Amino acid sequence: MKNLIKYSSIALMMAVGFQAQAQDVDVIVVEEENKSIWDRDLPNFRAPDQRGISEFEPTKDTDYDFDGVQVRLGGASTIQLQGLRQENAADDLAELGTNFNLATANLDLDVLLAPGMRMHLRTYLSSLHHNEAYVKGGYIQIDGLEWISEDLAGIMDNWRVKIGHMENNYGDAHFRRSDNAMALYNPFVGNYLMDSFTTEVGAEVYYLNGPWLAMVGFTNSTINQSSIETDRDPSYLAKLGFDKQISEDFRFRLTGSVFHSGYRPIGARGATQYLYSGDRAGTRYYNVIEGDFRAGRINPATGAELTSFMINPFIKVGGLEFFGIYENASTENNDWNQYAGELIYRFGATEDFYVGARYNTVNGELGSGDDVNVNRFNVGGGWFMTKNVLAKVEYVNQQYNDYPAGTIYDDAKFNGFNIEAVISF
Repeated sequence: MKNLIKYSSIALMMAVGFQAQAQDVDVIVVEEENKSIWDRDLPNFRAPDQRGISEFEPTKDTDYDFDGVQVRLGGASTIQLQGLRQENAADDLAELGTNFNLATANLDLDVLLAPGMRMHLRTYLSSLHHNEAYVKGGYIQIDGLEWISEDLAGIMDNWRVKIGHMENNYGDAHFRRSDNAMALYNPFVGNYLMDSFTTEVGAEVYYLNGPWLAMVGFTNSTINQSSIETDRDPSYLAKLGFDKQISEDFRFRLTGSVFHSGYRPIGARGATQYLYSGDRAGTRYYNVIEGDFRAGRINPATGAELTSFMINPFIKVGGLEFFGIYENASTENNDWNQYAGELIYRFGATEDFYVGARYNTVNGELGSGDDVNVNRFNVGGGWFMTKNVLAKVEYVNQQYNDYPAGTIYDDAKFNGFNIEAVISF
């Protein structure tokens, strides 16, 4: 108890320090607002602060003035105080204590290059998996063709094209996950059990018409780019959705997505399926169970081909919001299902506070033929000290069921609390 009080006090002081730091950054940006190289609100862009909460694809914006190249420099920094405990049947897991995890940081560069053309680049400055800086990915987003000719103005009012080595838009869960230090959109600390997130070279074409959304795309099916020949097929993805603010207090969104990753030779170079192993930043639950940088997650993609689909409802009534997941991932070797439900209540004059709970379960068949399931329950809350600074706390309980005797997952579980401080601008 003494350690909990001590570390919680440190975490609170840390969060207040983050708040002061964010206010300093805010002043610097405001002082530069009148210069064209700085712009706080680029068109067709999801705000990296509280305004971006519960947003998904950037809204389509065609009514703006282009006054030359505009550069937006942003980033994020996040740290957790972790107090988890774990055990399994063999009692051979690492003993965990209560202390701070490695702080993570992102650097973002967003540039309006021309009317209707924007570039995004994200660099991980530090992460669990790498303590050195490296590029996550980037893309060009095209929402207009005026940069080619004024005669083409309006031709893309309902269209968008994204091209790059980028976070692929399969499902809606990746819009609510923590992306290394960018943890402000996530109401909890951890991501989902089947964490469908990958960054592959490809292109996506969108049709946006009022509340309707349609997207088709393809990738080269790998995150490790190389010109060495490999016998692997491209991946294809698509999304169809409806998203409408039906009244002032009622918003409804429903999307369905599919991702098919083509053949790759098992055991050969380039054989990895990346949809559930593409996160190079690392888990939010440090040192649990396996102890590696993807610990605590489930990767069902163990075959030569993978087909996954996801359905996501999102409902917001006043301050109460629900986000759900039904996902199926199948290969020639196995079939896995994921279910998740997240209920959040946001309150305060500008919804600066929230409380909520999430239940996430995954079930499937191992290569041994055993049917297993993993359950995770989160409960917690958060406080937006400013629109750029979020302090959150959660309790998490994760259990592994029906795994074979003799494996580290036999009767394995971990539980405890996390306190996380996030700054994003």
